[in-house]
Amino acid sequence: MRDSYPQSLNILLKENNHDSNTLQTIQQRAQALIKLNNTVISLLPVELKAWCRVANYRQHILILEVTNASRKARLSYELPTLLSTLRNTILPSLSSINIMINPSLSSKNSKNCLSIQQIAIKPSKQIISKLSKESAKTIRNLAKRSPKKLKEKLERLAALAGESTKATSNKD
Repeated sequence: MRDSYPQSLNILLKENNHDSNTLQTIQQRAQALIKLNNTVISLLPVELKAWCRVANYRQHILILEVTNASRKARLSYELPTLLSTLRNTILPSLSSINIMINPSLSSKNSKNCLSIQQIAIKPSKQIISKLSKESAKTIRNLAKRSPKKLKEKLERLAALAGESTKATSNKD
């Protein structure tokens, strides 16, 4: 107990003589958690993939981390399905899943989330919105009767009709 203070990884790696089993155990456990994380992530819906990870698996309890309470609530709806799937596939001894909030995940995964969402949501056709001359005229009439701030915004919107008709006429 006297020597149970935190040690740096460099010190642990240098002491290969009597602690080699400990390091090997740590490495095997880390690899198992990485595989478990990949499996769990593959079972989650797209909205949760970038915001959730496996933190640990101990005493037949899987511990998942999410970025915030809303993600935790969303994941709690998926728990029965996730629990039964994991029991049937790779963890028959799994008794329960605990969800913990870890806000630091959001800063690490902000880039990953964008890439996952872009992969998941690929529009088949790009929607091009056009404003007709009649609509622009109606908007301009409405702008005449509107307050100053709204009037400016409506006039800018009506001006887009001229740009979209110019763009379509230039293509022809």
